[in-house]
Amino acid sequence: MLNEWNGKSRGYDRVRDWLNERCGIFYSDTKRELLTHRLGRVVDQFQLSGLDELADIIEYDTRHDVVLAVMHAASTNYTYFFREPQGLDFFRDTILPSLSGQAEIRVWSAAASSGDEAYTLGIIAAEACGIEAAQRRVSILGTDISEPTLSIAERGIYKSNHVESVTQSVMSRYFKSVGIEQYRISKEISAMCTFRRLNLKAFPYPFRREFDVVFCRNVLYYFDKFHQNAVLEAIYDVTAPGGWLITSVTEAVRELGTRWSPIGGGIYRKEK
Repeated sequence: MLNEWNGKSRGYDRVRDWLNERCGIFYSDTKRELLTHRLGRVVDQFQLSGLDELADIIEYDTRHDVVLAVMHAASTNYTYFFREPQGLDFFRDTILPSLSGQAEIRVWSAAASSGDEAYTLGIIAAEACGIEAAQRRVSILGTDISEPTLSIAERGIYKSNHVESVTQSVMSRYFKSVGIEQYRISKEISAMCTFRRLNLKAFPYPFRREFDVVFCRNVLYYFDKFHQNAVLEAIYDVTAPGGWLITSVTEAVRELGTRWSPIGGGIYRKEK
């Protein structure tokens, strides 16, 4: 059966294109073997005939369990520093200046995975405000349901594929080489970030203080529409008036009828 979906079939192309359009996950031709292997596990798990049948299922969304399995298989370990720069640029250029009068800025990375996003936000704050001011004023919480990935976040050591999008100047200021193609985030950035385990479906969220900015990217598509709406409403409840929500541009929040006001692609705001 393996040679029926060896990565050369039309089914493979359909699944790969679907992942890119639906989830913002792009696999280049150099990673064809990796994606084929991951999709093969899904084919075996659900006893499908091959990638053509898998493509039919996800394109028509006939089995939510299979759709979730494909997303999980393709996105596992698919995280890196400075991913999806559009939302990050808005955080730097618009959100941080709008909060310049606040003594404290609270940021939540709601699907932190291995910590790349949380530390990226810390670096952006340090670059925008100065490292000393950022350490005094900016606190970043990263949460995820996975203990193993949170352990990586707390350790703060990353392989070279995680930092491919980091400029050399930023690397020299905020990372230290600690082995062959391994880099540790600086203590100054690490001190701004805290990591905790949290299931986004566990409502209400146990926060005593509201957040000014919430990043909830590349996770909503794991949920059905009911839970997408519930998660976004729960995030709204723990966001300060005038606060911001940043999602992936591929996640259709507008269609869910939440209280969030759309600002631009993947950017929303809570009314004051």
